[in-house]
Amino acid sequence: MIFYDDMLKNRIEHSIQATIYSEELWMGKKSAHEQSLGRILDPYLKKRSHQQKDPVLDFLFEYYPFRISHLKKWTPGVGVLMEYSDVNELPEHSELITDGQRAHLNPLLFPKNRRSAIRWILQLLEKSQHRKPMFGCFGMHEWAMVYRTTDIRHDQIPLRLSDDEIAEFVESRPLLCTHFDAFRFFTEKAQPMNKNRLSRENFEEMEQPGCVHTNMDLYKWTTKIYPWVSGELLHDAFLNAAEARKIDMQASPYDATEFGLDPIRIETEEGRKVYLELQMEIYQNSIPIRERLIHECRKILEMVKKSPSRSLTP
Repeated sequence: MIFYDDMLKNRIEHSIQATIYSEELWMGKKSAHEQSLGRILDPYLKKRSHQQKDPVLDFLFEYYPFRISHLKKWTPGVGVLMEYSDVNELPEHSELITDGQRAHLNPLLFPKNRRSAIRWILQLLEKSQHRKPMFGCFGMHEWAMVYRTTDIRHDQIPLRLSDDEIAEFVESRPLLCTHFDAFRFFTEKAQPMNKNRLSRENFEEMEQPGCVHTNMDLYKWTTKIYPWVSGELLHDAFLNAAEARKIDMQASPYDATEFGLDPIRIETEEGRKVYLELQMEIYQNSIPIRERLIHECRKILEMVKKSPSRSLTP
């Protein structure tokens, strides 16, 4: 934390449309954040210390390289002034500055090299927000990732169908993936079967809000902006991603019942109906998260733009 002179303090506070959190309010938010995520993450860390697998959380922390210690740490986000009586109770962020009465994240400390990244994320989110959602994929990307190959991605989890049964089902249905980061893991034989030609170059143009992985990625974009986003957004985006990954694994050809994940048998008509209902639920839950992330990206960029150019000395 950095203490700064009154003149600079006034300039910074004038440059932001500040929301004031009483000490009771922000401490309540901080406690709620830590307790909610602790109920999920503490048992997970204990299992991980014993080399026990978790196909949902393992994936999230490997695919999205964001520290669990950061996830558990609440942040007010930009534009929030926190009243406090004990500096030691404040959340520990190097970007936090104090004056003995209030503390907030200092826009001057926002890294210049991350501004273009936020602009790109904002553009991506705004484009996908206004596209018509599509729900016809039925989660077949995980099937396409094991189609006619001996190189199984999650080889620690058994498949619930034989190789021939998996191939027969994949060949009986259209592959309609719109998300490049899922498509790039398709097997070499499965990629030409996808209706959409996907690449890193057309990533932005193909993202659409009905996609389970697109909605899971809201957590990724939130972590890219931490700690400048609010802890509440980080919390909700993470839980949404965990639920999306759970559905991902349930609808896959893997047998994850030992992890409490009953299969959604999308190879059946009834299973596809179940998947569609859950996919639409993820879509609905993701709408406000996407809207909040767009709002916070805009807020960050506006505050960074308005912030004075002077550097602070710790």
